[in-house]
Amino acid sequence: MSATVRINPESHRKLKTLAEELGASMPTVLEQAIESLRRERFLEQASRAYGELRSDKKAWAAEQAERKAWDKTLKDGLGKDWRWQLRCAAKCGW
Repeated sequence: MSATVRINPESHRKLKTLAEELGASMPTVLEQAIESLRRERFLEQASRAYGELRSDKKAWAAEQAERKAWDKTLKDGLGKDWRWQLRCAAKCGW
């Protein structure tokens, strides 16, 4: 489903130029721009939330303790050649 969105002429010119430079359609470039902004906002919000968490010493200590507990599971089930197994899994796309 498509919809019509009104933008000012200057924005339209910029969108058209970007589309030409990228060899893509204007709707595709617009979709990419929207997704990029969505991701940027997500990361800003996550950063802000972690900043707030870090400012609370008790909550941050609890977070660090939880991370330490989860770190023990990273090699769960791997043999003594775990580094080789991870490299092999990465190369094979496992």
